[in-house]
Amino acid sequence: MTSHVRTVTFDSHNPYELAGFWLQVLRTERPDDDHPGDPYASVPTESMTFLFEQNNDGKAGKNRLHLDLEPDGPRDEEVAWLLTLGATIGADFRNPDGTGWVVMHDPEGNEFCVLRSATERAATS
Repeated sequence: MTSHVRTVTFDSHNPYELAGFWLQVLRTERPDDDHPGDPYASVPTESMTFLFEQNNDGKAGKNRLHLDLEPDGPRDEEVAWLLTLGATIGADFRNPDGTGWVVMHDPEGNEFCVLRSATERAATS
C-alpha cells in the first residue's frame, strides 16, 4: 500500500487572506465555497490541496517544513513578482554564476524557497 500527500495544512491568522496570496503564487482559482471569515480556506493544485486553518497562536520560530517553488520562468523574475504580492525576502543565497535560491516569507511569515527553473539549471549543467 502507498500513501499520497493529499493536503498540506498551514495554521493561519486569516485563512481567507493567506489563501488568497497562495492562490496568486500558484496561479489557481479560489474554490466557490471559501468565504471571508471562514475558519478554513483552500488552494487546490493538480497534485494536492493547501489548506489554511484558523489558528491565532503566534509563529514561534523557524518553520520545520517549507515549500520549494520551481518557477516556469527565470527565478529572479519570480522573486520580483512574489515581492509585489506581499512576500518578503528572508535570506538570499543567489550566486554570481546564477546558481542558488532565495528564502522568502509569505504575509504571515511562513518560509518558502524559490529555486532556479529547470531551464536555468540545464543551462549551467
